[in-house]
Amino acid sequence: MPARFQERIDRIVARRKSLLCVGLDPDPARMPKPLGAGASAAGLRRFNDGLLRATLPFAAAYKMQLACYLRYGAAGIAELARLTRRIGPEWIRILDLKANDIPNIMGMYRDGAFRSLGFDAITVSPWLGWETLVPLSEDARHGFFVVAHSSNPGSQDFQEIPTPRGPLWQAVVGEVRAVAARTGNAGVVVGATYVDAVRISRQILGNGVPILVPGVGAQGGALSTTVREGVDARGRALLISASRSIIYASTGADWARAARREAERLSVQINQLREGIGTTRAAPR
Repeated sequence: MPARFQERIDRIVARRKSLLCVGLDPDPARMPKPLGAGASAAGLRRFNDGLLRATLPFAAAYKMQLACYLRYGAAGIAELARLTRRIGPEWIRILDLKANDIPNIMGMYRDGAFRSLGFDAITVSPWLGWETLVPLSEDARHGFFVVAHSSNPGSQDFQEIPTPRGPLWQAVVGEVRAVAARTGNAGVVVGATYVDAVRISRQILGNGVPILVPGVGAQGGALSTTVREGVDARGRALLISASRSIIYASTGADWARAARREAERLSVQINQLREGIGTTRAAPR
């Protein structure tokens, strides 16, 4: 019987001894100078291949923001499909699109991301209601991360609206826990810039349900608190995503070496922070 997504992500995190998710989110305005201003589709490919060679030893997952590739048109979409093949199944491959629509459209997103492009998981929004995520919960081999509390400053405009179950984002996390218990393939996105949200999310989710945390790099989230509060009782079930701080560690001729140094530094730091957490901390209720 094929492993459910939560089991697969747990196995990969343990095997690779890493919680690092590298965001391959190219910005044409910030491409390394040797690749040329704006970088063509060929330059984009060289950029991604250099980043993969530099970071694969230190990563458990990769995240690709769809908008960064739409900028390149059909060549960008082809690059996404090539990247998932190039990375391979020993890493988690996440398409970041924060999709939400009526169920039949979400089924098309599912088939496009998983079958056509080769991703293992996508990010989604719960805004249209939980029925819209049913097509994703039906495929337990692939995962979906529901945006609960994002890392941008405006996240509080709606995510903190009071409900009978607490702030709206906490109600979202509670629903994800219930879905994950049934399907084994759901997780949440919680920004590192709001560390209380990471802590509360883990308390609600308990063990095993993964949290994808952006915002520890260029956005300035607190890494130590994120690791301490975000891992489960075994020190896993957490992916810490960093994009700009790794892929633009340098824009000069040493851009690939700089990306390697930053990915290694961050991965080592994360592992140092989580040492002993899984054996000394009680399991969340």
